[in-house]
Amino acid sequence: MNTANTDDLFLRPVSVEAALAALGDQAVLVAGGTWVMRAPLRGESIDRVFVSLSGIAHMHAISHDTEFLRLGALVTHDGLGACTRNLPEMGALMQAATMSANPAIRSTATLGGNICAVGFPAADLVPALIALDARFEVQTQTGPETVNVATYLQSGAYRGGKEILTTILIPRQTGRSAHARALLRKAGEYPVANVSAFIGLNADNVIETVRIAVGALEATPKRWHGLETALKGLPFSTAAAEKAHDHLDEFAPRDSTDAPGWYRLRVLPGLVGQAFATIADHMLEGA
Repeated sequence: MNTANTDDLFLRPVSVEAALAALGDQAVLVAGGTWVMRAPLRGESIDRVFVSLSGIAHMHAISHDTEFLRLGALVTHDGLGACTRNLPEMGALMQAATMSANPAIRSTATLGGNICAVGFPAADLVPALIALDARFEVQTQTGPETVNVATYLQSGAYRGGKEILTTILIPRQTGRSAHARALLRKAGEYPVANVSAFIGLNADNVIETVRIAVGALEATPKRWHGLETALKGLPFSTAAAEKAHDHLDEFAPRDSTDAPGWYRLRVLPGLVGQAFATIADHMLEGA
């Protein structure tokens, strides 16, 4: 039985430096808490020291200018939906934030938690961040560091556990983006596959910039480079998404209790089509 003082088991530092100092082998960072609360369902021990980041004010901040949208890692899904609603190029992030989970979770779950939750391949926000070419500001024991989203994901969440993701920087871009997700049964569950796409067109409506990210298929979300190459230089149309069928061999889809790998792969072209259709609709609306 653990007889430690409760004050020693739940810490709420008010600076990133203090939070870093509190981290140890038995410590776990807490953002919105929605992932930690489900730890027993995943068979994980809760006999840990919880280090809450909620008292660090600047990690709740949102700002944007002509260069970047700056998001503190503690911004909630609801906060994301609100701040990106009138930024056309951020459509993928807005949709991912407002479609994920359920209203109660969206009001609490955080951007940083969605990125850093270990063993969570079905996160909705991560493919959107990849498609939008996000960068992460990370505070380590030796000082601050800025890494792009792909580098961060490839090196593993927390990359050793002695760092804190503080800020997400998303470059302001000319283009539009959209997010699509596939569910087996009902809203509120994790997607069996999700896709985010960013499209930038030239004056002739030809695809000049394209980034497509896929989540939930494999252990880590990733870019769909083959499909991007096939689409670049083509006139934009929803039919262009049909090329997705020719590039499915880039994935080794995972089997799990919620869906077999073959099913995840089968729904992928349809999700690309949905994302392209959403972008086309927003172009017509001028949204």
